[in-house]
Amino acid sequence: MFVRAGEAVGVTQVGAGVAAQESAPPRLPRVRGFAEWPAGGSPKDEGKALRQQVPRGAHATFEPDGSRPDAVSAVEESSRGRLPELTPLRIGRMAATPFAFLRGAAGLMAYDLARTPVTRIRAQICGDAHAANFGLYGDARGGLVIDLNDFDETVHGPWEWDLKRLAASLVLAGRAAGADEDTCRKAAHDAAGAYRRTMRLLAKLPVLDAWNAIADEELVSHTDAHDLLGTLERVSEKARANTSGRFAAKSTEPAEDGGRRFVDAQPVLRRVPDAEAAAVASSLAEYLTTLSEDRLPLLARHAVHDVAFRVVGTGSVGTRSYVVLLLDHRDEPLVLQVKEARPSALLPHLASAGFETPQVAHEGRRVVLGQKRMQVVSDILLGWTTVDQRPFQVRQFRNRKGSVDPAALAADQLDDYGRMTGALLARAHSHSADPRRIAGYCGKSEELDEAIAAFAVSYADRTEADHADLVAAVRAGRIAAETGV
Repeated sequence: MFVRAGEAVGVTQVGAGVAAQESAPPRLPRVRGFAEWPAGGSPKDEGKALRQQVPRGAHATFEPDGSRPDAVSAVEESSRGRLPELTPLRIGRMAATPFAFLRGAAGLMAYDLARTPVTRIRAQICGDAHAANFGLYGDARGGLVIDLNDFDETVHGPWEWDLKRLAASLVLAGRAAGADEDTCRKAAHDAAGAYRRTMRLLAKLPVLDAWNAIADEELVSHTDAHDLLGTLERVSEKARANTSGRFAAKSTEPAEDGGRRFVDAQPVLRRVPDAEAAAVASSLAEYLTTLSEDRLPLLARHAVHDVAFRVVGTGSVGTRSYVVLLLDHRDEPLVLQVKEARPSALLPHLASAGFETPQVAHEGRRVVLGQKRMQVVSDILLGWTTVDQRPFQVRQFRNRKGSVDPAALAADQLDDYGRMTGALLARAHSHSADPRRIAGYCGKSEELDEAIAAFAVSYADRTEADHADLVAAVRAGRIAAETGV
């Protein structure tokens, strides 16, 4: 049994804190002899000029090319490097619905998106901005924020890819909920419209105001999402109770020699051998070096008690993911998630879209820095580490998290949810791409909204066909699937 009651998380040999940023700081404007920065010109005009090269209506286009991998081959390829015993569970979850298939097929969609028009405006993108990857989480003061909350695939890439993935996912979520086609298309249209209008608003604000814009109750009014109020209130109530303490109460038991330990709850939660647990616990020393030094006293007042393996998500099933139980001097729990960080599924497709393929020193660092670039408020314990030469990200587990299931929304709520998530996505992109440039491209008319909606419907049809191919392969015994978990 692996129990480390009383062993504090060490703060010795802690490095200088968060690793250096990937790029040098900008030069100051020309004042008192400083070099000029940025270069002259109008970002808004530059964005408008891009319409001549890539008309906004061109984003409606989606035609699969002849080299497109079939759905089953794409799923099999994306399973490489994952734990083979969990592959059937992943397949089973993807086979549940077309919306679930889309959630697990970020790489296949990236292949398709790389063959659609792009403006070449570069942003830090989520890479997996489907409608279920937005949610509530707690800030350091106990409040709740709603934002993007999954960054496994984050890269510097085309902002259009995130918007198109969001729009297509809304159509599929609406179909899963039984909404009619006009409702589904309207949700995609309204998501694009909210993205466009929010980007225009951010472009007009003082830079600091735009930079620090936080998603709070005003977002509902801004996006006219009043039909969502009841749903958001219920999700918020559940999120406030979704804490480390509640998870530990359900998932642990008293240990024989003091403290607590995890209890098996197969197949989602299982205990691990002592050597594996020790390797994860030991990796926390490297994790500490990635945190701001002011966080270290907080962790030093906790002791590691146990480590378990926990299956997560749909797209993440099969990756290595651990929960680490820490207790303070009053036996109050803090649970950290140590989750494997694989290369982004978008990475092989960036070059096809005319974007550079970056060299990534540590995949966990890529995920963490991408998340911090896109969120205004991030987990204060967000960091990265290495376990058995594999990169991992580290974050709080059950940090008052809650989410709306877009596939369970009523028809009159789907377009509200589309507007809210479209606005959130625009704010996230505006941290790394100048909102004036994107707003200049998007413009005032609904031309882009209509094009994105058309793309979303076409891509939802393609995804339904891909899902049908996967289901047929499961039924034929070509690929194994485990359902009902």
